[in-house]
Amino acid sequence: MTDELTITRTFTAPRELVYAAWTRPEHFSVWFGTEAVDVPLDTISMDVRIGGVWTAVMHLLDGNTIHWHGKYTEVDPPRRLAFTMDDDPSNDSHEPVTVALAEIDGGTEMTLTQPRGGFADEQLEQTVVGYNGFFDAMEKLLAAQL
Repeated sequence: MTDELTITRTFTAPRELVYAAWTRPEHFSVWFGTEAVDVPLDTISMDVRIGGVWTAVMHLLDGNTIHWHGKYTEVDPPRRLAFTMDDDPSNDSHEPVTVALAEIDGGTEMTLTQPRGGFADEQLEQTVVGYNGFFDAMEKLLAAQL
C-alpha cells in the first residue's frame, strides 16, 4: 500500500496552456469530470492564490450532484499548483493534491500527486481510472487550443 497516488501524463501543449486548464474556469468546466459529466461554468469559482478558495458543482449521469471545494496551498504559475479537494461540505481537507508541470520536448509532463487519505486499494484504483478519464478530456481541450 502506498501513501499517495501519482499519475504522470504528457501533453503536446505548452506548460502555460496546461496550467490554464487547471486555473481558468472556462477550461476547467470542459475537462473536470470527463466529457460525460456536466460541470457548468456558472458553478465554478476559482480564487487562484495561496489561501484562495475554489468550488465546482458536478452533475452526474445518475442525477446525483457533487459539490467540490478546496483551498489553494501553493501557486507557482506555470510550474506548480497545490490545492485541497473535498466533496463533503462539512469537511475541510488539509492534505493537498499537487500538480507539477515540467517542460519537455514537444510539450508538458504533468505529474499529479494525491494523498491516499482513507481510500482502500480498490478505491485508489478507481480514482486513478477517474483521473485518467479527466485527463483524456483535458488532452482534447488542449489539442483544440493549439
